[in-house]
Parts: sequence; structure tokens; C-alpha cells
Amino acid sequence: MASASQSEGRKTRLAEQRRKLPDGPGVYLFHDANGKVIYVGKAKSLKKRVAGHFSNPVTRGAVQMTSLIDSVDFILVGSETEALLVEQNFIKQYQPRFNIRLRDDKSYPYIAISMDEPFPRVYFTRERHRRDRVYFGPYSNAKRVRGTLDLLGKVFLFRSCQGVEPGRRTGSPCLDYYIKRCGAPCVGYVTPDEYRESIDGVVAFLSGRYREIERDLEKKMKAASIARDYEQAALERNRLRAVRSLLERQRVANESIGTVDVVAVAVDGTDANAQVFQIRDGVLSDRQSFYLENAVEREVGEVAEEFLLQYYGDQMAIPPQIIVQEDVEERDALAEALGQRRGAKVEVRAAERGDKRRILELAERNALLALDQERLKAERRRQQRVEALDGLQEALGLDALPLRIECFDISNLMGTHTVASMVVFEGGAPKKSDYRRFNVRGGEEGVPDDFAAMEEILGRRLAQWETQQDLSPHDPKRNESFATLPNLIVIDGGPGQLAAGLRALEGFRRRGVTVISLAKRIEEVFVPGRREPIVLPHDTPELQLLQRVRDEAHRFAITHHRTRRDRAMTTSILDDLPGIGPARKRTLMAHFGSPEAVLSATREQLEVVPGLPGKTARDIWTHLHRTGD
Repeated sequence: MASASQSEGRKTRLAEQRRKLPDGPGVYLFHDANGKVIYVGKAKSLKKRVAGHFSNPVTRGAVQMTSLIDSVDFILVGSETEALLVEQNFIKQYQPRFNIRLRDDKSYPYIAISMDEPFPRVYFTRERHRRDRVYFGPYSNAKRVRGTLDLLGKVFLFRSCQGVEPGRRTGSPCLDYYIKRCGAPCVGYVTPDEYRESIDGVVAFLSGRYREIERDLEKKMKAASIARDYEQAALERNRLRAVRSLLERQRVANESIGTVDVVAVAVDGTDANAQVFQIRDGVLSDRQSFYLENAVEREVGEVAEEFLLQYYGDQMAIPPQIIVQEDVEERDALAEALGQRRGAKVEVRAAERGDKRRILELAERNALLALDQERLKAERRRQQRVEALDGLQEALGLDALPLRIECFDISNLMGTHTVASMVVFEGGAPKKSDYRRFNVRGGEEGVPDDFAAMEEILGRRLAQWETQQDLSPHDPKRNESFATLPNLIVIDGGPGQLAAGLRALEGFRRRGVTVISLAKRIEEVFVPGRREPIVLPHDTPELQLLQRVRDEAHRFAITHHRTRRDRAMTTSILDDLPGIGPARKRTLMAHFGSPEAVLSATREQLEVVPGLPGKTARDIWTHLHRTGD
């Protein structure tokens, strides 16, 4: 009765909120019962658009979304363009689950340039949070990004060494200089201005200004030849050839087509794919393929519109023209919104004929093909997981498929900072939300005892399960990972680790949980009550699944161990420095990267650390210098 009453109250409240919505352009936000934003939308008429969500939810995703809506907020704006920009800002801020989202968007690669350094680095990264860095991307193919960086290194000779200052401690150039991959700014062979000129060339290349690069290289080659510096002329000629070879291989249209992006989207239920063909001076400079989450199963036009705003919201350079499909209706508003971001006019239009139409059709075919390939890959992965689980059930003589597998591993360094990991695979795939880390409490510090540590951790796992059984599924203290009974527990180790686990997990075994261990040497599987281990052929899916589970547990444990160890090292070394508190400690670590680098820094290097007063820097150097004596 209470549930029915709450449901009626929710419907009444929503109906009242919808009645109060204005009939004008704006942005609306749907919140769930916990106040979390689950969807952000924009509309010419807020009243009509929001009503449409409730009156005709035809897809499964739309029905699910409307059933979760607990309240509606809105912001009235002055125009459709303003609504587009406000909508994207909210999507970026709240990451709503029912909006269009780039799948795995945190892992897309970028090319970064450290413009805050005297001799900037050009490097591959998956992070994009430094305001003083220039980023190009996101790119959808890491291998192509690394290939681009390799070509750029040959043409523009930027340094590959890490750190703020270039060079090695020996004070001599590294191999890169001798194989013509770096100009050696570390020893003064290149001035800061000359090096910056090379970095400007990198920026021009990544921005698609290819003709400008060709002209500059040709000019340098002729100048070197006139000066009879034939070795330098040959080097410039080789760079010019490398650039021209790349451009000719990727030419897809007449040079007069100019600078344009062609964007096409294909949709299949909750899956979508967007293709971005970047054309610069008639050359296909890059092709990006992005898989999108389309939880509400929206149409091509709506998906494309939201993708365009997300994609170009993070771009350093927006082209003057973007070609899209006819399905995109809000082209004028999009053009105005993107023009505001670019600071110059942007034309968003559909292509009717010629090279642009041909490239758009090619992008559409690529998007459809990408969805088909993703579907086939997903089916193949599912089939491989089923085969692995079937094989594991047969090899271990289990009564049922091991649908939930938990694996435990211990990590320490000579008995210090001992930690453990628990990773979970469900249906043969990782379930990262159920991963857990443990700090080992027992044992003597500095005395390694993996058996005792494993027994402690598995005992705590069983105790957690027993505790969870007394909690309601609606209790905020309930932990679903610990509350779920596994089918199979895998221990990383041999017979000793297995014996320790069996002592701790007797309560699980009485409930039908199978416990085994996997030894690394020749991948032997040890099972209770059997003297000889099971040796599975190395090409079987069941052994490969066990190896993936074990390796993931090892990775998760060692990452936690390193974090604890580094934190302890940082605390012990840096806490003794004069004038250094938590904030300045973070500043030093962010600048130098490690405690060792801080200790070996010169006084001049300490004095240029942003946010560190000069007096404090000198006090630190004096303290370290006196300690060294």
C-alpha cells in the first residue's frame, strides 16, 4: 500500500511540475529519487518537449527512463543556440546515463604538447586535465596516434626525453641526436626559438595546415642547397618526401575542397557509431570511429546533434565547414553554437553532390559497417566466454557453470605493506564494480608470510558474506559484492596457499563453493582431495580464462601495493623538509614526479617550481645539502 501511495504521489508531483513548465526555449533536467540527474534535454518549447517524453515512450530505454524520473528542473534561455550550449555544459557536468555518451570516453588517446616548458614535449596521453598543455584529439585508434607521433618526430625533431628540462645527467646528447630524431636542445645545439619553430610545425601539422608545412620544408631545403650545406639539404628533402608521401596516399578529393569535417552516424537500438572524416586540402588527414551509448534509442539526427556538440566541445580546432546527414535538423543552431566556440563562422550543412557527398556516403557506410563488426565481435566474445565456462565446469567436475568467479592474490615487498586483492568475473567477463582491496592486518612487519595473509583475507571474505546476510537489500550498509555467493574461488598460488584457503573457507565449501589454486610455474590447477594437480592444455579456453582471472588479481593487488608503498615513501622523505605541508608536498610531487627527483634537484630547479616560494626552495636545498654532508 505504501509503495502504491508513493507512486501516486510521484505522478501527481510530476504532473504539477509539468504544468508549470513555460512554453519557450530552454533546457530541462530529469532527476531520479536520489536527486541524481539521469537526463538533460533542450527544447524550443519546454512544455511540449517534456510532455512528449511521458505521452509516448515507445522504446524500452525511454520507458525505463520515464519510470525513474522523480522530479523535473528547467532553465529558460533566450535562443535555441544558447539552449544547445547550456545542454552540453550540463551533460559534461552530470554525465547522465540516458544521454548520448562516447563509450569508454576516459580511455581515448590524445596528443599533448607541454607548452608550459622551455622545450615542449610532444607525447601520447589518455589524460586531459592540464590547462597549460595543448591537446589534440580525442582519437579513436591508439596505434595510428603512435604512428603519427613517429612521423612527426622524424620531420620536426622534438625531444623524446621526459621531465621539464631536456637531456640526461651525463650532459651529452642521447642516441636520438645521432640518428637525426632530435636537435639536442639539452646541450645547446638548438636555441629555444629554433625549437619553438619545430613545435609550431607540429601544431600546424596536427591542425591540418599541410600546404604550409610543405612550403616551409621546401624553403629550408632550397636555402640549405644555396648555402651549399648539402647534408642539411638532403635531410630537409627526406622530410619533405615523408610528408608528401603521406599526403598523396591519403588524398581523397580535389585540393580546392579546403578544410572540412564530414560526420556520419549510424544507429542500431541502444548502439550507435559516429565516423569523423577530417579533410584538409583534399587530404584525409584522419578518420575517427566512435562507439556511442544510445540508452533511449534515439534517432540518427538527435544522436548526431549531441555527438557533434560533445566532440567539438573538446577540440582545439573546429573547421570552418562540417558536412552532416539530412537527418540533422538543427543545423543552423548547431552552426551558431560551434561558431561561438570557434570564434569565427562555422557552416553546418548537408552535402547534395560532388566530392563532399561521396565522402559523406563513404562515412555512412563505414558507420554501418562498424556497428556490424561490433555486433559480430560481441557475439564472438560471448561464445568464447560460454566455451570457457563449459570447459571449466567439465575440467573441475562442477555441478553448475562457474558463473561467478572470485580470485584472491597477496602482494608485498619483503613482508612490508602487505595487501590483497579480490577480483570478480561474472559470465566469464570482469565485473570491476565488485573488485575489492584489503590491507593485511596480521603478521609481523618485515616478515613475509603469504599463507597466513591468504588465510586472514579469505576469513574476512567469509565473515563479510555472513554479515551481509543479516542486512536488507535496501539497507545502505549492504555491499552487493560481499553479499553475493561465488561459484568458484581461485587462489593465486600452490598447495600451501590452497591449504590456507580451505581452512578459512569451510563455511563457503559447505554451501557448495568450489575452491582451487592456480600455480604460475606450469599453470597447475590444485584442487582439494587430489594429490596430483590438473594440468590443462595451454590452448584451451578454460585455462585462458583462469589465467585472465589470476593476472587481473595480480595487477589489482600490485597496483594497491605500489600506491601504499609510494605514499609511505613520500611521507617519510618529504615530511622532514622545512616548510613543507600537504599542499606543498603535492606541488613538489606533481612537478618532479617522484621523491627521488625532489632529493636530487638543484637549487635552481627547486626555485622555479610553480607555487613554491623562493625562500622555501632555498631552505629545502640547504637542508638536503647539509643532510648529504
